[in-house]
Amino acid sequence: MKMRKTPKRKCMGCQEVQDKRSLIRVVRSPEGEISIDLTGRKAGRGAYLCPKAECLEKAIKTKALERSLEVTMDAALYETLRKELSDDE
Repeated sequence: MKMRKTPKRKCMGCQEVQDKRSLIRVVRSPEGEISIDLTGRKAGRGAYLCPKAECLEKAIKTKALERSLEVTMDAALYETLRKELSDDE
């Protein structure tokens, strides 16, 4: 039987490469809306974060999410992401 490769992705906060399923996907839809994709299947450009608040804060500080998603994010959007991440934990 063939072994399947597990996809790896890099966290935008801590820059560690981990299994895709252990990370949280932040997605920019084709309409430009930013949301958290828990299924990993939403259409759009995605960026991955560890499920830790420190990683989100580091990604905000370095503007890694803005560069990866190719969008300018305002403070209200970051607050929404913080709230959604804290609800998921």
